[in-house]
Order: sequence, then C-alpha cells, then structure tokens
Amino acid sequence: MEAKKISESETIMTEMIMPNDTNPLGNLMGGNLLRWMDIAGGICAGKHCEKHTVTASVDHVSFQKPILVGDVITIKASVTRAFNTSIEVYVEVFAADIKGKNNRLCNNAYYTFVALDDDTKRPTKVPPVLPLSHEEQEQYEGAMRRREVRLILSKRMKPENASNLKELFLGK
Repeated sequence: MEAKKISESETIMTEMIMPNDTNPLGNLMGGNLLRWMDIAGGICAGKHCEKHTVTASVDHVSFQKPILVGDVITIKASVTRAFNTSIEVYVEVFAADIKGKNNRLCNNAYYTFVALDDDTKRPTKVPPVLPLSHEEQEQYEGAMRRREVRLILSKRMKPENASNLKELFLGK
C-alpha cells in the first residue's frame, strides 16, 4: 500500500453557531461541537483510507475558549499517523465573528478511526502516512506515544510494554 500525503485527506468544515446550537448562556454546547468534530475527522479518515471508518476513541478534548451564538467556526482535521487498521486524526476548532475578526483556537482533540472492509464488517489495512513538514513529522512521531497511552488506559497494553513512553520519560 502506497503512503499518502497528509494534505491529500485534510478536511476543513465550517459552521455558523445558531441559537439552537447553544446553551441558555449563548455558548455552543459541547456535544454539538464534538459531533461536528467527529464528522470532520471521519471524513478526513475516510478520504485517507478510501474506506468507511468508525470512531474508536477520542483523546483529551480541550474546551479552551467559549464559542458564542453568531460565531463562525472552522474545523480542521488532519491525519497524523496510520497504524495497522486504524488512523489517528488531529482535529482543531477555530472561531471568529462573522467579519472574520477575533479569530481564536477554541478546541482540539485526537480521534482514532478504524477502517472497515468493503462489507463494513471487519477492520482492514490502511495506507501509511507520509509526513512532509517538520510539524507533520512531530505529530507523526508523537502519535505512537499517544497510541500507547490509549492502549494502556483501555487495558490493552501493560505500562511496562510502552517502549515509546519509556523512551520519552526515562530516555531508554
């Protein structure tokens, strides 16, 4: 399977925050934002894999700044690394007013998606990722450590077997 550039599957989605998207304080409800992030991430994953994908996990969702009714959000999703049948996608959310002013990073998270075979019943192999820039390479290298954390937290890996995390913390 041939490696694919990250730019080939990058996905950008835009939404305007309407009153029915917000809580009584006029802030975007987190569940609505997570849904949109999942959609953008799923599209990105599907483009990379050229298959249907399903969400396997979401890591460390960080709601950093409020998003207000009337704001326009831009959701950017990029593949960071491919494993055997899964891929990690980094999703960022930026908000601005309708004039494009007060642009700010409001939210980010790492999503893991699993690619499914043509019958959408079993996981299937995914193409590798070809990082080109320094930033893409850093995301790519960090993905293995994030994967080990996910596997430890889901009890599918013992901490003593997390070689990339050991190397990070112990220099081994």
